[in-house]
Amino acid sequence: MNPRLNPMFVTIAATIAVQVLMSVGITQAGPAPDKKVKQPGYTEFSNPEMVQILGYNDNEGNSNDAMEPFISRDGNYLFFNNSNSAPTTSLFWATRIDDVTFQYQGEIGGEVNSSGPLDAVPSMDMNGNFYFITNRSYAVDLSTIYSGPFADVTDVASVTPVNPVAGVAAPKIGLVNFDSEISADGNTLYFTRGNYSNLAPGAPPSSTEMMVATNQGGTFVIDPHSAKIMKMINDEHLNYAPDTSADELEFFFTRTIPKPPTPEFGIYMATRSSTSKPFDKPKKIEAITGYAEGPSISPDNLSLYYHWKNASGVFVINRVTRTLKP
Repeated sequence: MNPRLNPMFVTIAATIAVQVLMSVGITQAGPAPDKKVKQPGYTEFSNPEMVQILGYNDNEGNSNDAMEPFISRDGNYLFFNNSNSAPTTSLFWATRIDDVTFQYQGEIGGEVNSSGPLDAVPSMDMNGNFYFITNRSYAVDLSTIYSGPFADVTDVASVTPVNPVAGVAAPKIGLVNFDSEISADGNTLYFTRGNYSNLAPGAPPSSTEMMVATNQGGTFVIDPHSAKIMKMINDEHLNYAPDTSADELEFFFTRTIPKPPTPEFGIYMATRSSTSKPFDKPKKIEAITGYAEGPSISPDNLSLYYHWKNASGVFVINRVTRTLKP
């Protein structure tokens, strides 16, 4: 999810408006421009191509925005939301025909799309526990990450009931968890916390922090090694939209670097040899260019999906592929 705030994100004490996830015009705030020597990126992925969502977009993707893709752990579903900057952002689902073709099924039913302005950023573990970002209760409890059981009965999908994920609410007003992904086994939650304190409405966060929490009896607890695990990822830039392979040895995310007049978007990848170790220094996936965010790796680890702004200004789902996982 893009870290710019939506004008309707939340109102605190009738005067504090926190907006989430619009286009990142980082030129008005954010870190200083990157002056480091460019490091070589990952070249294993190649062949960017558009994913068709039959019944939702046309062959060129010039109809409806599709953002924040998530491929289910069994590969059967594509979850996504419409534009992050729309008056109402909602969650949708599609069923797999092949790797680049999905059949649109509609909005996800139940309690997912019931809050109004913002329900977005889907993910799901292998047991059908569905997670998403919503602004429905931030003004009350500082929670934005919700979850509930996913059910697909005769091609009608629903998630009911939904509740805040215990243990990861922001610690104070102005800090907002605006992206998350649950691990395949459901035991680890990766999420992004942005600092929106003392910023003008619509400005991006002054900083972001990628964090790790573990499931302990139904309550998620921030991993005491979270900062160490993410040390190489949490640099001075804006890092968000976490995504992991099922074995949690590969980590994908979006990094935005301010480079006037327009920011530079990149999808990065980091690896590690064991889940007990921190991630290594990330590298940019060179095949993904332009305004691209929100990665999601396929169950076989060979296709990486993401949203991309096309020449018509519409966000579509794209993918790049590799032949073997390193």
